[in-house]
Amino acid sequence: MKRDKEVLYRKENKASLSTKHHVSRGGDFRHQRNTKEFLNDERTHIGMNSGRYGYDYKPLFMFLLSKVGKKWADVYSEAKTRLDKEDPIFWMIALNNSDKKEIVRCGQSSYYSGLYVNDNGLIQIVNPDAIPPDSYAYPGETLSFNGKVVPRLNSE
Repeated sequence: MKRDKEVLYRKENKASLSTKHHVSRGGDFRHQRNTKEFLNDERTHIGMNSGRYGYDYKPLFMFLLSKVGKKWADVYSEAKTRLDKEDPIFWMIALNNSDKKEIVRCGQSSYYSGLYVNDNGLIQIVNPDAIPPDSYAYPGETLSFNGKVVPRLNSE
């Protein structure tokens, strides 16, 4: 299927996700892999691609933020044709009042304004004045909010 517009996600380089190569901490895996505890542990039978890892949806989140004030039906129909699956749309947009969040975490230190669909069918920001507190980031991490780096207030 040929797409008219660019997709709203990109593949992440999984090898660079904080992987420490050639560093041995603790026992080697070769001493654990054939033990009964390892073979009977259900965590060892989970597929490597089971979760949100492998794709970066920042282009989607920036697209949704740019559509504040637009009709939800139009934005949704365009977004779902440019994605591999529809779930990431609803990480940020709430259709029910009970699902509204002021700040949505998408990734390790990336935060975005929560969005919702109002009674008129328009996309709105839950709280336009919301900012993530500095305590959201771990020491040494760069915190981003709505795609922009947030300066740390109490840097060490």
